[in-house]
Amino acid sequence: MIKIEIPGRDAIVIEHIVLDYNGTIAEDGSLIKGVEERLAALRDSVEIYILTADTYGTVRRQCEHMGVHVETFPRAGAAECKLEIVKSLGSNVMCVGNGFNDVLMFDHAEFSVAVIEKEGLYAGLIEHADVVTTSIMDALDLIIHTNRLKATLRS
Repeated sequence: MIKIEIPGRDAIVIEHIVLDYNGTIAEDGSLIKGVEERLAALRDSVEIYILTADTYGTVRRQCEHMGVHVETFPRAGAAECKLEIVKSLGSNVMCVGNGFNDVLMFDHAEFSVAVIEKEGLYAGLIEHADVVTTSIMDALDLIIHTNRLKATLRS
């Protein structure tokens, strides 16, 4: 568990991190350099879930050895599939994503970060996010270096 005290606000408690795969932690089906190391740094504190329709068929080869949960689902109805997985985790969920199909899980999560990587960001996701970053490295570093979130979210 990671607990982040935010001055003037309720603390953020994270037990589960849910990550979209393509466009968020992977580019064109390949894990973005530096993601694996950051997930390893977080793995002892939180349960990590990678969700994907696996457009490129690479997620298992890229991620299963990292000690994270990999969940795939049919390409149709991706948003609903992601939401059901997030709901099944209960509370204290952080979601990270970039797409239209991430809106529902963002709305259900206690904390969400929208990421702008090379595959872009669905503009409508911004209004559902607590924080927006310009890279997955920055998004994961917010949880590794929690003082960054204190500066961003304090009242």
